[in-house]
Amino acid sequence: QVQLVESGGGLVQAGGSLRLSCAASGNILSINTMGWYRQAPGNQRELVAAITISGSTNYANFVKGRFTISRDNAKNTVYLQMNVLKPEDTAVYYCNAKVFGSARQYWGQGTQVTVSS
Repeated sequence: QVQLVESGGGLVQAGGSLRLSCAASGNILSINTMGWYRQAPGNQRELVAAITISGSTNYANFVKGRFTISRDNAKNTVYLQMNVLKPEDTAVYYCNAKVFGSARQYWGQGTQVTVSS
């Protein structure tokens, strides 16, 4: 089992910045990819960014150039630096961890990000 705990959400004005953190605990050696997804009301959950244990990253087109994902393997923590935030970035952001060689994945409880115009 893997437990994921997010922090760093909140309310920010358009153009502002937030940094999300996700700390993993438990069977962390099983984790390959960690990432962030988001879900706005009435929408499906969508990938924002992901990073493998080796540091390879993948970003959704709508955040390229604005968001940066990073990972501290020593602290078992993944970060999402969000800059130039837009009202359409408003959503609940979920941390995700995928297990090596398996379809198993884990989710955090989610953290609300609200961007006011």
